[in-house]
Amino acid sequence: MSNQKAPFQRPQAAELARRLAEPRRFIQVVAGPRQVGKTTLVHQVTARLDAPVRYASADEPTLRGPEWVAQQWEALRLESGTGDGVLVLDEVQKAADWAESVKRLWDEDTRGRRRVRVVLLGSAPLLVQRGLTESLAGRFEVLHLTHWTAAEMRDAFGWDTEQFIYYGGYPGAAPLIGDPDRWARYIRDSLIETTISRDVLLLTRIEKPVLLRRLFELSCRYSGQVLSYTKMLGQLQDAGNTTTLAHYLELLSAAGMVTGLPKYAGQTVRQRASSPKLQVLNTALMSAQSGYTFDEARADRSYWGRLVESAVGAHLANASLAGAIELYYWRERSREVDFVVRSQRLLTAIEVKSGAPREMQPGMDAFAATARPGRKLLVGGNGIAIEEFLLKPVEHWVSP
Repeated sequence: MSNQKAPFQRPQAAELARRLAEPRRFIQVVAGPRQVGKTTLVHQVTARLDAPVRYASADEPTLRGPEWVAQQWEALRLESGTGDGVLVLDEVQKAADWAESVKRLWDEDTRGRRRVRVVLLGSAPLLVQRGLTESLAGRFEVLHLTHWTAAEMRDAFGWDTEQFIYYGGYPGAAPLIGDPDRWARYIRDSLIETTISRDVLLLTRIEKPVLLRRLFELSCRYSGQVLSYTKMLGQLQDAGNTTTLAHYLELLSAAGMVTGLPKYAGQTVRQRASSPKLQVLNTALMSAQSGYTFDEARADRSYWGRLVESAVGAHLANASLAGAIELYYWRERSREVDFVVRSQRLLTAIEVKSGAPREMQPGMDAFAATARPGRKLLVGGNGIAIEEFLLKPVEHWVSP
């Protein structure tokens, strides 16, 4: 059911290959969550290059320092002889002061007219971006790798849409779905725990690590729902504050786990002050902690409806985190629109219905009267089929 047909390449592989074939211009940064295929994609691309390639990873228990970056760089210079090669540094954000070292060596090669091309990989976009924007301004461009889409899981593993809705988009877990307990343990232990402990807690000062873990669990449990930070604190039974909670949610979003969608208000200040709509970025994070098997999840109409909306939301949210769109929700009193998307100058309102065909909710009409969206979409019900929506890129539905 989940046997991979053939070596699969994500669409971003072609873009990285094109960039590395150009004259040396920028440091290439491949950024995204854990286990979305960053390392595999870079190996696929560099294997076809007619140039020396050196790969090194800082993802080890002992954090590397700036001297490690210099050692790898100098080794490639020696291996290439002419200085024409590719240096790949994986999990680079885990090397202390890595950005300053990369900047110094990149500038040395620029002055010396050496053509060493550099690819940096990082599993936490926010942590990578901090080093980039502080030290490497003007020297890099980013290639975003998001969680795998329904189309990619179909093409690589032959999954149908219902499998994707439940099992999400982790390719490494695909071979395990025939053993539900093993699959769930892999998601919890190898993905959730590893991401929190090594990509967030190890690299960021967290005063309340238990609160951060509970916030993640709460966000999975309430994915698709609007929840104020004050109510979250009540649910979490912690004496923290809303500022801390908002910061922790940003870190979890940067690690590719869960995010909080802001309310669309047409005013940036009001958007930032709004209660967030919690949203998982991969539905596997919900399913692995739910206690439901695949068949049990499908049989529970209420839970399956939440999974469907979360799958649609994750599809949109990953596009947003990659910079393709801006994503919000809208609510005034009891009237709500599930998702509001801004793509260039086009505003699109999206409602998701996972059950029997129904007409659009009054919230859509109320929002239309207030914000005048250029496009209104109903996904599910008697609108666009869930499968069709998930299998096509977000830009297909919301671009002008």
